[in-house]
Amino acid sequence: MKKLIFAFTMLLLPALAQAAGGNVHLDKITTDFNNKESLQRGMATYVNNCLGCHSMKYQRYLKTAEDIGVPPEMMKDYLIFSDQKVGALITNNMPKVDAEGWFGTAPPDLTLETKLKGSDWVYTYLRSFYQDESRPWGVNNAVFKDVGMPNVLGYLQGTQLNHCSADELANNETQIDPLTGVEIGGCYSLVDGTGEQTAEEFDRTIYDLVNFMSYVGAPHTMDSQSMGIKVLIFLFIFFFIAYALKKEYWRDIH
Repeated sequence: MKKLIFAFTMLLLPALAQAAGGNVHLDKITTDFNNKESLQRGMATYVNNCLGCHSMKYQRYLKTAEDIGVPPEMMKDYLIFSDQKVGALITNNMPKVDAEGWFGTAPPDLTLETKLKGSDWVYTYLRSFYQDESRPWGVNNAVFKDVGMPNVLGYLQGTQLNHCSADELANNETQIDPLTGVEIGGCYSLVDGTGEQTAEEFDRTIYDLVNFMSYVGAPHTMDSQSMGIKVLIFLFIFFFIAYALKKEYWRDIH
């Protein structure tokens, strides 16, 4: 009974985590593990911007390379920036004590982050940093108030300003102008020229990153889908064989 209760609790964790986030409006995304180009771009964004602080210590470089279609040699040359082997776990060398001093708490491992918080939550969170000079890193976040993390992707997004109250921020929604088709309303505005990417390019970058993180949180999904297709093909073929055997068997009886 205890094992059943534990298993049921683990299944409910993502829902409980999202419920704990309050009434914050979350933008919806649909992950696609078959989009290898997206997964490759997402991993590149992760290792260049996130790996210094956030490990994925339950995932191996080699397994990742095989799943997302990157030759192991290219993984070693372009996506491993340390002396680690391609078969090693995706870890970093940040001392936990130093991390706690810099950020107040050690940055979490990201292997299961989308499992815990949900892909929608992570996607919205990474796009919701805004300027707040009262905070130690000069930024705050609409999804995670008073977050201790700097906006490491701010150089891509640019400076984002917040024009809403706390209540309006929690339910930040935009509308489409029926005349122009342009998105209006909302709490944020970007300062032109402060980011390396346009809003559309940055949204794609974050989508690719979250798509990659979601894959890492459930790497067996690709194998399960492939195995499921093979099983269905086998059952389809076996149906005709079993039906032919059944007819032959009953023919002798009658």
